[in-house]
Amino acid sequence: MTTIDRNSEFEGKTVLVTGAGKGIGHATVHLLIERGARVIALSRSADDLAMLANETGCETIAVDLADADAAREAARAAQPVDLLVNCAGLVELQPFLDTTVDAFDLTMNVNVRAAMIVAQACAKSMIERGKGGAIVNVSSISAAVGLPLHASYCASKGALDAMTRVMAVELGPHGIRVNAVNPVVTMTPMAEKAWSDPAKSGPMLARIPMNRFVQPVEVARTIAYLLSDDSSMVSGVSLAVDGGFQAG
Repeated sequence: MTTIDRNSEFEGKTVLVTGAGKGIGHATVHLLIERGARVIALSRSADDLAMLANETGCETIAVDLADADAAREAARAAQPVDLLVNCAGLVELQPFLDTTVDAFDLTMNVNVRAAMIVAQACAKSMIERGKGGAIVNVSSISAAVGLPLHASYCASKGALDAMTRVMAVELGPHGIRVNAVNPVVTMTPMAEKAWSDPAKSGPMLARIPMNRFVQPVEVARTIAYLLSDDSSMVSGVSLAVDGGFQAG
């Protein structure tokens, strides 16, 4: 049996990771560096990026992805890359009846529009070089499940999944695979903000057969699979990382 050396799995590959300052993006940068990749990390927080660069040796670009022009400029500056992880995201907790236009627009701009802009820049470069590539959009089970107080967030992740499918259809002929990864509640700083109340987290945990939330590194490993040659014929998929949540 042939064994795979995970330490050199992404050797010679350059990966762009957005939302790299914290949570899933942070864990993904660490994992990809450990597996031999050159990583360019994007985050709004220069402090988070400085710490990440010190920890991993990654390259960094500080950018507010809510700004469309800045997102496009940063994505173009990062080229050429072989692989992309669109991980930047935010959540604004509001009851549906009180959801504001500003919160909705900001959520869509960061969670969906920025992913589109960055992926466009990466895909155009991949096509010009004729080498193909892989893109992973970090979505959520919220794309398919309605959660109280998450109207803007659920809408954004549903849109991200739909865009992922279109990207897979249009970019596939160029050898570019596009998938989404859809975790249940993942223990990131953003999730702790949304799920810190035991009265709220208890019923959610009760719906997960494995009876726990996801750790960021578990999502990072799934992302690495979707970026790797191990998934060479996987495209257009929304892959749940939910401990059986959606099976119940």
